[in-house]
Amino acid sequence: MASAVANRYARALVDLVLAPGSSLKPEEAVAQLRAVEQMVGESWELRNALLTPAIQTSRKRAVMGKLLEKIQASHLIRNFIFVVIDHRRIAKIGEIREAFELLVDERLGFVRAEVTSPAALDDRRRGNLELELSRMTGKRMRLRFAVDGELLGGAVARIGSRVYDGSLRGQLLRMRRELTGQIAE
Repeated sequence: MASAVANRYARALVDLVLAPGSSLKPEEAVAQLRAVEQMVGESWELRNALLTPAIQTSRKRAVMGKLLEKIQASHLIRNFIFVVIDHRRIAKIGEIREAFELLVDERLGFVRAEVTSPAALDDRRRGNLELELSRMTGKRMRLRFAVDGELLGGAVARIGSRVYDGSLRGQLLRMRRELTGQIAE
């Protein structure tokens, strides 16, 4: 879960990206933030330089400016990263990106779901599952998929605190409860 600081920065960026007339699409902003997060996360030298208070902010901006040019970051993302650097919050770039994605989804009317299956699902099955979950919830879905080899079949979808268990294990447990309930009556 993102900190209050990360949420504040993410909210400001969402306001700019979703503002009427913004030339930056939300998915492009997410991709650019991920690229920055990856650059900072993969390079110990860069991370150290950005986090060291002994290095002038202008030098940090110059280095990041060149790196942002290489990934063809928009002016909006470039300026946003400069603000993050100026306020010494670059260590929170991962949290900011995560909060940004959640806020964009929320404002665009998407709900996130974690789907677990015993094997990777092909595109057709993923699409069918997305349509079914959208139909069940009445909302547009943004799905993340995971594989759990311990599942025997089917899938389990977690949307917030709600779990939709369509796994074979879940079906067998429901049948067991029904049978034992009928026998007891």
